[in-house]
Amino acid sequence: MGEAEEFEPLILAFCCNWCSYAGADLAGTARISYPPNIRIIRVMCSGMVHPALVMDAISKGVDGVLIAGCHPGDCHYTDGNLKTERRFEAMQVMMEDMGIETQRLRLEWVSSGEGEKFARVVREMTEQLKKIGPNPFKPR
Repeated sequence: MGEAEEFEPLILAFCCNWCSYAGADLAGTARISYPPNIRIIRVMCSGMVHPALVMDAISKGVDGVLIAGCHPGDCHYTDGNLKTERRFEAMQVMMEDMGIETQRLRLEWVSSGEGEKFARVVREMTEQLKKIGPNPFKPR
């Protein structure tokens, strides 16, 4: 990478259909700017995000993974986001075992009315990943 080129991280976001995806949509319709570094995958519930999906993305070179779900107590599937929380802790351990910075994985609760929060999370995560640098698994 030349000196003129700044590293731009790729973030894969798993957003629950009912809250976080709607929050991302609100950010877009309200024209709240955030970096274009994110690729969103809509899932029905954050509890459906299996650790294998996250580890596969990291092992293939994605610089960071964001899992966004409904606030605790607001899950449309009762306790899907509580399952997400437990899986998130396990995924952090897996990343440590792989020698990957745990800061590459982030869990956030974003409701449908929190477009500004969604944009802020993307901005923060992008800046954090720029400081960490590219995923060591990124193909060259």
